[in-house]
Amino acid sequence: MVHDSRTSTADSDRPVQQPSAGAVGVTVVAGMLMIMTGAFHAFQGIVALLNDTFYIVLPEYVLQLDITTWGWVHLILGVLVVLAGAALFQGAVWARTVAVIMACVSVILSFVWMPFYPLWSLTIIALDIFIIWAVTLHGRDIVAD
Repeated sequence: MVHDSRTSTADSDRPVQQPSAGAVGVTVVAGMLMIMTGAFHAFQGIVALLNDTFYIVLPEYVLQLDITTWGWVHLILGVLVVLAGAALFQGAVWARTVAVIMACVSVILSFVWMPFYPLWSLTIIALDIFIIWAVTLHGRDIVAD
């Protein structure tokens, strides 16, 4: 009998490793946090568009920003972060990649937005760092084999 390496059963001899419930839970939490932070960004954008005097502009800040323009940026990118968070539940590689990219953009956006709402920006940055950690460490575990 000739053994053909293409029909080897070596792969079927390996035990199938199930993802831990904790790893899946962390990814689900990351997806929910993405949806929430995206909604927070969108709400900040809507507030900036409806009432541009709501935010206090510091006169000596390096980045001089137009509130209305940043309102549109927050609104559009907030919607994109919500969509990336929803796509994360599929567990696909593209969804995880987009989720990490959008969380990185959210960190940058929150850093630039810091002169208007410093504590809120730091909170969003902390959530985004958790999202990046969770997606890169446990992102593939949400997909059942």
